[in-house]
Amino acid sequence: MQLALTGATGFVGRHVIRLAVRRGYEVVAFARDPSRAVHDCIETRKFSTDAPPDLSGCEAVVHLAGENVAGIWTRGKMQRIRDSRILGTRRIAEAIRASSHPPDVLVSASAAGIYADGGESEITEDSPHGAGFLADTCRAWEAEALAAEPICRTVCARIGLVLGKGGGALRAMLPFFRLGLGARIGGGRQWMPWIHAEDLASLLLFAVENLDVRGALNATAPWPVRNSEFAAALACSVRRPAFLAVPAFVLRPVLREFSRELLGSKRVLPAVATAHGFGFRFPELAPALADIVA
Repeated sequence: MQLALTGATGFVGRHVIRLAVRRGYEVVAFARDPSRAVHDCIETRKFSTDAPPDLSGCEAVVHLAGENVAGIWTRGKMQRIRDSRILGTRRIAEAIRASSHPPDVLVSASAAGIYADGGESEITEDSPHGAGFLADTCRAWEAEALAAEPICRTVCARIGLVLGKGGGALRAMLPFFRLGLGARIGGGRQWMPWIHAEDLASLLLFAVENLDVRGALNATAPWPVRNSEFAAALACSVRRPAFLAVPAFVLRPVLREFSRELLGSKRVLPAVATAHGFGFRFPELAPALADIVA
């Protein structure tokens, strides 16, 4: 099968390429610079928010491209986050609808940030959506992807915090934790949805290959943890203490809208993946961190 992959040069994209090639896929990378060869991909084609990409010959699409959400959400940063997702996904759907031989499936990234703060409640794909910048962006993002649904099966993968070697959320966290400066955020009782990068890559291809999977798909590990548990587990993995805390009143003026995502509680469960028999290699946090840090 020929697989179109946007965001191919990104952290998650690299994991998808490695796994897809091992499974016998031919991967066509899509990037801003089509002259740049992407390792293990049969070719690189142009992807931008300005025009629909060339999907000819591709039987499946995994769409991951988008501005990194990490950092301070200035007005300009928020606009880039929103435009990269909404306009980029719109171009993918336009290309699918215009194709004489459209792909069979589109798996488009979304985020667990679409959900409302659930406190202690378990959150599945049927749970209420939230309000605010990220939730609103996710709703519009998914709507653009679902515009392809009349033509091809469409899956919106609502991704949690991605943990893996050489990138993702841990790239910023690990230096502090290795210095013994790891800290919980706010009260630390808020639930965090997370997933190992290898499980995420496997789940994205699982969505490509399983005809019964469509619509919303929580791409999170089956055992979410509280923020305080996450900090303690990460500190333990590098054999350092984690006694510090970053108060909410410090975060809010510095990180602005992004602080809501760090302080909100989302006990997200991968109900659809579990119901369809997907097996997680790293369902629990401690073994996942041990694999990554080692």
